[in-house]
Amino acid sequence: MNDDVRNIVLGVIATAVSGGFGWFARTYLWRRTLRRKQAFFGLPAGAECLFVVNRQMGGKESSVHRNDAFALLEISALIKDCGANVQIVTHDEARQGFGDRAEFCVGGPTSNTRTVAHLASMLPGVRVNVDTQEHEDRGAIQVGGESYRWAKGRVEYVLLARLTGAQGGRPVFLLSGQTAVSNQAAARYLARHHERLARTYGKDPFCLVLKVVNSDAYGPDVTELAADVTRAALTPEPVAV
Repeated sequence: MNDDVRNIVLGVIATAVSGGFGWFARTYLWRRTLRRKQAFFGLPAGAECLFVVNRQMGGKESSVHRNDAFALLEISALIKDCGANVQIVTHDEARQGFGDRAEFCVGGPTSNTRTVAHLASMLPGVRVNVDTQEHEDRGAIQVGGESYRWAKGRVEYVLLARLTGAQGGRPVFLLSGQTAVSNQAAARYLARHHERLARTYGKDPFCLVLKVVNSDAYGPDVTELAADVTRAALTPEPVAV
C-alpha cells in the first residue's frame, strides 16, 4: 500500500469515526433533552394526559373559543414530542382527582369550573374577580398584594402555573387567563420557554403572571413576564379576625 492509498484509507476511517461520534453526541443530547421535557411535563413515552377545555362565554353550551382551540394545538405539539397521548374533556366532565395523569387546564374561573377547584385547592393565595357587571376590577387577578387589571384589547393577564398536590404525582399546568387570547398566549409562552422554566424550577411548582400587550394589534404574540408570584400564590391568605 503506497502513501497515497494509505492516506485515503486513514481519511475515510477518520471521517467515519468523526461522523459516528457526532451522531452519537447528537443522539445523546437529543435524548437528554427529551427526558428533561418529559420529566418537566410529567409525560413519559406512552403516558396519558388530560386536556381540560372551558366553554366559550356567551357561546353555545359545548362551544370552545377559537383562541382556546389554538391553545390546544400549541400544547398538543408538546404532548406529541414527548410521545404521550391526550384525552380532551370539557371542564364540567372532568370529575376526577389529579396526580395520576398530567393535566393541562385552560380557561379562567368564569368559564372553567375545573380552574375554580384548582385555584381553591392549590393556589389559595390567588383571588380572581368573577363579577359579570362592568367595572375596573372585573376579571382582575389579585395575588401578593397586587391587582392585575384587564384593559380590553390593550392589557390582559394570565396565570401560568405548574402545580402538584400534597402527595406529588403528575403535574397540573393551569392556564387561567382573563380572555381567550391570554389563554393562547400562555400556551405559546409555555411552548417557547419550557426549557428555561425547567432549568429554573425543575419539578417544583411555580405560578407566573404573564402580561399580554395590545392584543388588538398583536394577538397573543407579545407576551412578557409580569411577576413570579409562586410564594404568594401558594400561601393561604390570612384569615380576617
